[in-house]
Amino acid sequence: MLKGILSISGYPGLYKMVSQTKNGIIVEQLETKKRMPAFSTHKISSLEDIAIYTEDEEVVLKEVFKNIYEVTEGKEAISHKSPNKDLKNFFAKALPNYDQDRVYTSDIKKVINWYNLLVSNDIITENTIKDMNKEEDKDKNNKEV
Repeated sequence: MLKGILSISGYPGLYKMVSQTKNGIIVEQLETKKRMPAFSTHKISSLEDIAIYTEDEEVVLKEVFKNIYEVTEGKEAISHKSPNKDLKNFFAKALPNYDQDRVYTSDIKKVINWYNLLVSNDIITENTIKDMNKEEDKDKNNKEV
């Protein structure tokens, strides 16, 4: 689901990797579909590699998105520009045991903004959530054997 979706430090929004060059990659912004080069000097993070701190462990971002999807019943979440108190309350519904000391409001804003971008661009859909659930079931069955 999140394979090839990137966040680039200093640039707004999310990007999809299109191609690789000698000293970087070509990315396409999800919203505008504009392409641009991203060089190795940029801080580029794949959404697959990002996790959120909880009281017990780290939860990968796709799990957080799945929880938000369930809370919002598949719709977009509240605006990332909502008051901080509203953002924290909403995030607590999706991830009740998130570590409030290590997860800042700016992190919550990013996650909610990213979620809304992914939903509005049909990257997070009912089918992708079903696929995630199937993957989880396979993983559980493999661990039990």
